[in-house]
Amino acid sequence: MQTLNIHEAKTQFSRLVEAVASGEEIVIAKAGVPAALLVPIERKKVARRFGGLKGRIRIADNFDEPLPDDVIAAWGGVKMNLSQFNS
Repeated sequence: MQTLNIHEAKTQFSRLVEAVASGEEIVIAKAGVPAALLVPIERKKVARRFGGLKGRIRIADNFDEPLPDDVIAAWGGVKMNLSQFNS
């Protein structure tokens, strides 16, 4: 565990944040007395539940059909011939 005084911590703050983000703990001291402890935030992993949005989302029947020419043009796109990929 690394200990720094307040002045050093202020001048090296970005480096300290990177060190803490990688798992290191850092003590900041004032007049040689520990005053603060920088520790990484524990991120909680949320378990994904399959089917959690069932009944809340509706996908249109034509979802995977090609877009109309006017919509493609509005996005500044070029219409592609996808028949070569459907074989």
